[in-house]
Amino acid sequence: MIRVYLLQGWYIVTYALGIYHLNLFIAFLSPKVDPSLMEDSDDGPSLPTKQNEEFRPFIRRLPEFKFWHAATKGILVAMVCTFFDAFNVPVFWPILVMYFIMLFCITMKRQIKHMIKYRYIPFTHGKRRYRGKEDASKAFAS
Repeated sequence: MIRVYLLQGWYIVTYALGIYHLNLFIAFLSPKVDPSLMEDSDDGPSLPTKQNEEFRPFIRRLPEFKFWHAATKGILVAMVCTFFDAFNVPVFWPILVMYFIMLFCITMKRQIKHMIKYRYIPFTHGKRRYRGKEDASKAFAS
């Protein structure tokens, strides 16, 4: 982005990189098995809907390492594209910025609604602690 700012061009390359990173981020936030597709069929695994159901960990459609690897490759390809004038297409860049912001907001709103509807959270907040029965632990101590 600094190179594009200093050169005052290659806005299409930056826009394409932003769309690519948005696509990677949505894949990173999505579960490997989409619960909306599993809703109709009863023969496959599904995410737990109640507190007492079996715990199934959140498995991403795009693992974290592959996310960072693909993002880095995208940045390198975009950087190489800024060395060629063929990719310097003259555009009115504020339109691209507004369109990207609008696309980002709409896409994230849809993704967050999907996460709320099917009750999955792609991020963990530390290790979960389980407590056993108090009297069972006292029986082993004596």
